[in-house]
Amino acid sequence: MAVTNRAKLDYKMDYLVVRTEEATKRVHLSEISVLLIESTAVSLTAYLLCELTRRKIDVIFCDEKRAPYGTLAPFYGSHDTSMKFRSQIRWNDTAKASVWTEIVRAKISGQAAVLKAMNCPEAGLLETYILQIQEADSTNREGHAAKVYFNALFGMSFSRSVDNTINAALNYGYSLILSAFAREAAVCGYATQLGIFHDNMFNQFNLACDLMEPFRPFVDYEVKLMAPEKFEHDEKMKLVRLLNHVVMIDGRSHYMMNAMSIYAKSIFDALGERDISLIKFPCYELQIHENDSVL
Repeated sequence: MAVTNRAKLDYKMDYLVVRTEEATKRVHLSEISVLLIESTAVSLTAYLLCELTRRKIDVIFCDEKRAPYGTLAPFYGSHDTSMKFRSQIRWNDTAKASVWTEIVRAKISGQAAVLKAMNCPEAGLLETYILQIQEADSTNREGHAAKVYFNALFGMSFSRSVDNTINAALNYGYSLILSAFAREAAVCGYATQLGIFHDNMFNQFNLACDLMEPFRPFVDYEVKLMAPEKFEHDEKMKLVRLLNHVVMIDGRSHYMMNAMSIYAKSIFDALGERDISLIKFPCYELQIHENDSVL
């Protein structure tokens, strides 16, 4: 759900109440998985914020440019948060290296699936890179794959550092899944600052940056289908709705947000048990339809 214009939001009897100058709308909290506050002219009550946090609804706040800027996360998302912090600090370096290797492998597999769906022959090269991945991706197959992948998907002149509509859409979509994983980590009781591979002292979302990698190809695929000549409200809402698409994970169909939760918890289990066989990655079954995409 997105709130895009001036409004006042409050809580009443399990409902989110949205009051605007034109009308008042009520939405039951059980029907909301993500709440995007797109305008800085929106005001919220503290009671509502507490209820949204208690019900583990992902709340994303945007800045004055309507770009995702922050997320609402609980201090104690789990009853055993202190124990989770201690276990996170003790995560074994060998286990972290093994988990990161599998994350990179899954990410490149997703990129190859996107190129296959777009009939790009470079998909075969990415599959070769998958076979060449070494422990902790010491030979940087991820970086080599990214260069081949983005040039094949968006053209040889494309660069991620250029200010254009494609990059604006990619960055927006990535921000959404980063926010979702930051909240998932907090809900599970872990510190988002302590990552598996990412280790930037100025990044408070190192762990979420690690977790999100295999889900980036879903954003890339959606942006490719959109081929946006502009990036405004309608295009943003298409990316927000991506979080409600259905994906396969662990042999069953789940909404994207649920799939993220299943995957994240499996990563934490794998790190705790030092067993990468516990990891559950999403399946990249990508099909192109005339009006929409099915993941």
